Amino acid sequence: MVKAAILHEGNNKDTSDKKFIKGLLANLELDANFIQFEDFGSKSNFFKREKYSLLKQQVETDQIDKILFIVDADHKEDDVIYKGFENTEKQLNKIINELGFQDIAWFYIVCSPDTRTGYLESLILASLPEKERKCIECFVECSQMNNKDHKKILKIYKSAYRNPPDNLNHPCFDDLKAKLKKLF
Repeated sequence: MVKAAILHEGNNKDTSDKKFIKGLLANLELDANFIQFEDFGSKSNFFKREKYSLLKQQVETDQIDKILFIVDADHKEDDVIYKGFENTEKQLNKIINELGFQDIAWFYIVCSPDTRTGYLESLILASLPEKERKCIECFVECSQMNNKDHKKILKIYKSAYRNPPDNLNHPCFDDLKAKLKKLF
């Protein structure tokens, strides 16, 4: 029986975010079938109370007893209310309290651990061996590619290296793994 929910950006298809989360669950030998995945589309939807009506009912009827929000940090200069690590943290705490979920919910803000900005792709790039990461960073800088175009940057990596390592045991994933374990 599903007792936990993961709320994530994107849609309900197997997006890169959802695939990554499922990959981490598999790495931890945790069954993703015990998780209810809820897609929220864009980040701003996380901060709209009306998006939680069904989830609230499921909590009230003891169908869901643990909730993990997984949300990108993004870049503060793109939106001074919802984007950036601190703004995201503040707004997530606010909505969790407004919904009365403070005893059953926690969150993970996805970003580069060094800069506390970015997206899932920023976190994945942080896990790469230094040589490969520096090569990609150099290419992005030399080509004057927008370093916020995270999807393209990750595609470059996957294209440039025939068998890109999925280093799910890298320490930069430890905090997220710990939060996933709490769901079980």
